Amino acid sequence: MRQRPKALGFVSLLTLLVALDVATPLEAVSRSRQCRKACREQIASCVGAGGRPRACRRRVLGRCKREGVAACRGEAFAPSTTTTTLPGGGSPAAGGAIRTVFLIVMENTDWADIEGSSSAPYINNTLLPLASRAEQYYNPPNMHPSLPNYLWLEAGTNFNILDDNLPSQNQQSTTSHLVTMLEAAGISWKTYQEDEGSGAWDGSYCPAGNDGNWYDVNHNPFAYFTDITSRTARCHDHVRPYSEFPTDLASNMVPRYNFIVPDLCHDMHENISCSQSNRVRFGDTWLSTEVPKILASPAYLDNGALFITWDEAASNDGPIGMIVLSPKAKRGYSNSIAYDHGSTLRTLQEIFGVSPMLRGAATATDLSDLFVSFP
Repeated sequence: MRQRPKALGFVSLLTLLVALDVATPLEAVSRSRQCRKACREQIASCVGAGGRPRACRRRVLGRCKREGVAACRGEAFAPSTTTTTLPGGGSPAAGGAIRTVFLIVMENTDWADIEGSSSAPYINNTLLPLASRAEQYYNPPNMHPSLPNYLWLEAGTNFNILDDNLPSQNQQSTTSHLVTMLEAAGISWKTYQEDEGSGAWDGSYCPAGNDGNWYDVNHNPFAYFTDITSRTARCHDHVRPYSEFPTDLASNMVPRYNFIVPDLCHDMHENISCSQSNRVRFGDTWLSTEVPKILASPAYLDNGALFITWDEAASNDGPIGMIVLSPKAKRGYSNSIAYDHGSTLRTLQEIFGVSPMLRGAATATDLSDLFVSFP
């Protein structure tokens, strides 16, 4: 005669559930409590950056429940060994990998004129406590004025250009530059170029000069590559006015790579009539308005990364600023590793998984030390 199987005792049931990696109700409650306690600062930062309280709680706590309280303590947690093909193209991203990149490029300012300056209260009092920063980030040696540095960020070289002449004089026919590599890998990108006022550049055509009011073409490296400018549709689709960025961000329609350039009134450029009273304060105020929109966005909160740097130093080669904010970045951290724009380009190539390394990026040190886990 067969005997009825014995009922599992409570301890045996718990043991079985643990073996099956199934959370018990008690464990789920405990994890929720742990997440609420551990994530208070991140929720507050999200709300302080302009996010809606309910949405911030949902996003931050949801990530904590999926990945553990380490997600809110700035600790590294084991990445998934599985890969998933995500919409938007590119190489499959391992769980927890950086997904979306925002790069903001400011102008002509030494880091010594930013760090600790009363003219930059948002950077010093709000961003730096949340961010990683490089104290020894330079423009490439003797690389002046602006255009050579923007070209270096895109292609790892200045193509022997040492002026700010128009694209008609400095155009490049090579396809060996970052965004063309991204497109070949199926990775989306846009540059958002700011202008303002009546008659501002509106994105209805591909800019070939200093169109509009405060838009500066030598701060737009993509206008110098003929594989972009010779194809009207490609230029129109990827070179866009900054006025479109807030809408794309709010609707979660931003591409994976976002190259953002404030106009001359907001980028800390010297000798500009609209900001000459205190150019650093004008730029800091612009960042205080625009950066919170990024930090509260789904694209950023889902393992995005925001890099803020300057194109060149005002004196010699720097150091200039490099500030990194990300759910994966170290918080309140700084280092003294020597970097330059090749480091940023190498970091972008590693994040997006495109190779070979472009020129100066091949020998540069990447920015991985500024992150808890990378990429």
